[in-house]
Amino acid sequence: MDYKISFQERARLGMEILSKQSPVTLEKARAQAKRLSENSISKEKKIK
Repeated sequence: MDYKISFQERARLGMEILSKQSPVTLEKARAQAKRLSENSISKEKKIK
């Protein structure tokens, strides 16, 4: 990994990567967040 990359270059590369991904609907994003929340064990660890 190149650690001497500027913030602007990093932002440009990030935008390129995001533009190649398929779009996600709000409904799919909410379903994923709900699934991750239900399967998370970190809440159980904090209670104990």
